[in-house]
Amino acid sequence: MSASERFIALTLAWTVAGAALAGEASPERTPVGETSPESTPAQKTSLDQAPAHKTSLESAPAQKTSPESAPAQWLERMNRALTTRNYDGTFSHWHGGQVEMLRIIHRVQDGTVSERLASLDGSGREFIRAGPSLTCYLPDKRTVLVEQRPPQESLVGFPAVNDQTASFYDIREVTHTRLNRRSTHVITVSPKDEYRYGYRLWIDDSTAMPLKTQLCDRRGHVIEQIVFASLTLPAHIPDSAFKPDVSTAGFQWLRNESGPPAPAAATLAWNAMRLPPGFRMAARSAQTLPGSADPVDHLVFTDGLASVSVFVEAQRREQADQPAVPESAAVGSSSAFSTVIDGHKITAVGEVPPDTVRFIASQLKAEEPAAVSSRRR
Repeated sequence: MSASERFIALTLAWTVAGAALAGEASPERTPVGETSPESTPAQKTSLDQAPAHKTSLESAPAQKTSPESAPAQWLERMNRALTTRNYDGTFSHWHGGQVEMLRIIHRVQDGTVSERLASLDGSGREFIRAGPSLTCYLPDKRTVLVEQRPPQESLVGFPAVNDQTASFYDIREVTHTRLNRRSTHVITVSPKDEYRYGYRLWIDDSTAMPLKTQLCDRRGHVIEQIVFASLTLPAHIPDSAFKPDVSTAGFQWLRNESGPPAPAAATLAWNAMRLPPGFRMAARSAQTLPGSADPVDHLVFTDGLASVSVFVEAQRREQADQPAVPESAAVGSSSAFSTVIDGHKITAVGEVPPDTVRFIASQLKAEEPAAVSSRRR
């Protein structure tokens, strides 16, 4: 696998488990403060057209909420609904004028979360998660990618807020309107600087489920949009709903799995000397990535809402002799940047602006662990 192919594999490995569902495209420009853009996909249908044998939103129990509820509380209710409910929905994903229809199935059973995200047209890709295991079926690449992911990560990401988040985002309810004959609260999460993206969400008043979301940059330009065409809340979802329709005969299987860290004496501790305001390191682990037999360091930086994954891989001797050329890429709404520092390939990927991944990757530096340094004194 060439260096360029590995860079794309790293980018894909991070992106397929997040909210990026389509290829590269240029953003549409629509101010966040205005009403819904006219570019909402035409094939959107009423939520009342959901399958009759399932529990629709019309019959879902209403949550008791106060009109004076803070906007951040609506985001908390939304994330609670997304993580604790069973749901089966079809939605359109818009990106740069291109529209793809997808189906998301989410089940919580005996403490285990199962999800299936399937493209209904276009690439035919499917992503199936059972607890921490994520299997990505990519028929257009004749590849199956198997990863280990934190069990709380959903296949379709939505913003979660905390006390730290409020310092770097302006969270407001801009209006209370109707969408697909449902009463919704329209909440905006606007970044206060250029290092992160913002959101605009239409949250159902009775179920707290997001019926429509937009990812926006600081100036309010829409980067991508998701609109649910049908959404039901079934009490029971069978195991058969999480079986792929894709035939994998002749496919290449790649595994991206977490592994034990290398012994402390041989490990360099990689840290960012500087970070964009509000970002901090949230996790550190070792992973084996596609095309590599050796584990690489995986660092996660977050501001409480946006996150950036950084992969650190030691270069082989033949790679070290080649000139280092920084690389940039965009996969869906995710940005990626790769460079070489002290003989290690650094790749940063995240659903953030390109300058953010470039900033974080360029600030990484290796230090000896404290235990090793003390023994040498």
